[in-house]
Amino acid sequence: MSSKNNGTFNRKILPKSFQRKPWRKNLYENTDYEDNYTDPSFLKDLRTNLNVRFFTFQEAICGITIVNNQISSITGFLIIFYILNNDAAAPTTLFVPSVIATTIGYLLYRGKTLSVDMIIEDSKTLLTVLLFGYIFAPLLHTLTEAISTDTIFITTTFVMMLNLVFYDYGLSVAMVSKAISVNAAIFGAICLASRLSTSYHAFVLLVEAAIIFVLYPMLTTRCWRWYFFLPIFLNCCYFLYYISKVIFYTYLIISLFINFICPSIFVTLQRYKNNIHGPWDEAIVEENVECTIEQRL
Repeated sequence: MSSKNNGTFNRKILPKSFQRKPWRKNLYENTDYEDNYTDPSFLKDLRTNLNVRFFTFQEAICGITIVNNQISSITGFLIIFYILNNDAAAPTTLFVPSVIATTIGYLLYRGKTLSVDMIIEDSKTLLTVLLFGYIFAPLLHTLTEAISTDTIFITTTFVMMLNLVFYDYGLSVAMVSKAISVNAAIFGAICLASRLSTSYHAFVLLVEAAIIFVLYPMLTTRCWRWYFFLPIFLNCCYFLYYISKVIFYTYLIISLFINFICPSIFVTLQRYKNNIHGPWDEAIVEENVECTIEQRL
C-alpha cells in the first residue's frame, strides 16, 4: 500500500481527474507535462536519407573524369598555341591530323543515322564556316594586337576558368551555361590568335578552338565513354614533358589527384550523410493541385 502512495501516478487506480491527458504536438494542450518532456512518439515521423544515392568508387571515377577531360582539353589547346607561337611545327602539320580526328568523331557522332544527304548538308556548313573563318582570320589576327601580351595571357586564363566553371558536365544545375562556356573559350582563342606571327597561324588556332570547345563536347555529350579521356591526357603528358618538366609533373599530379584521390574522399565521406526528413519540412505544392485551385476560382 505504501508503494502505491509514494507520489507515483498509476492510471489504472487513480481517478480520471488525476490522469494526464495523452501527449500531443500542440504546446498549449500539454500543461500536465514538464517543459523538457519528450514523448516517445515525438520522432515517429523522422526519416533519414530519403532518396539519397550512394555512389561506388567506379561511378565516382567515371563522373570526375568528365571534369578532368575538360581540363585536359584546355591544356591541349594551350599546347597547340605554344607550338604555333614558337614555330615548333608548321600550322598545316597540326591542321591535317585535326581534320582526320574530326572526321572520325563525326562518323561516331552520326552513327547509324549517317546518310549521303546528311554528309552533303554538313559538308556545306563546314565549308562555309571554314571559308568565312579564313576570310576573317586577318581581322581576328589584328583585333587585340594593341593590347599588351601580359594582359592577353591574364584575360585568357580568366576566360578559360569561366569555360571550366560553366561547362556542362551533365548536371542539371543553375550554374551550367553552354553559351558562357563556349563563348569564353572562343574569346580566349581570339585573344591568343593576336600573338601569332601570321593570319594563317591564327586561322589554324581558331579552327583548333572550334574543334576542341565546340565539336568535341558535342561528341562526348552524345556518346561519352571514360576512355575518351586517355588520348587527350596522354598527348598532353607527352608534349608537356618536352615543353617543361615542372609543368608536366604539376599537370600529372593534379590529374591523378582529381581522378583518384577526390573520388576516394567522396566515397569515404558518404557514410556520414544524415539528411533528416519529417512533417516539419516545407510543403511542396504540386502543379496539378495549383491547376485545380485555379479552376475552382
